[in-house]
Amino acid sequence: MINPAYLYAGILLAAGFIFVIVTMTLVSFLSPHKRTKEKLQTYESGETPIGSAWVQYPLGFYIFALLFVAFDVDIVFIISWAVVFKKLSFFGFFEILIFITVLALGLAYAWRKGVIRWI
Repeated sequence: MINPAYLYAGILLAAGFIFVIVTMTLVSFLSPHKRTKEKLQTYESGETPIGSAWVQYPLGFYIFALLFVAFDVDIVFIISWAVVFKKLSFFGFFEILIFITVLALGLAYAWRKGVIRWI
């Protein structure tokens, strides 16, 4: 016999897929497709664009963003650890201590390489 929780999850998953497919199909039929000069123009917050939209950003911006995402995800792990801290005893404490040490070493390495400097 199938567990009702799996059945409900499957129904919700199927309903989500059906909703997305039906909505995208309706939009493709109902939306106007006439190309005009204004529609093909690059949009910059209501301002008239200056120059080309294809500008290369320095690689440092991407690396800085990746570091931000990595440390942001690590905060999620630390918060979830803090919620169950009392149940983990000393083993959990030393485990998170090693985790934070590895993070600090990664941050020190990035700092030494000059990745954290914005400009």
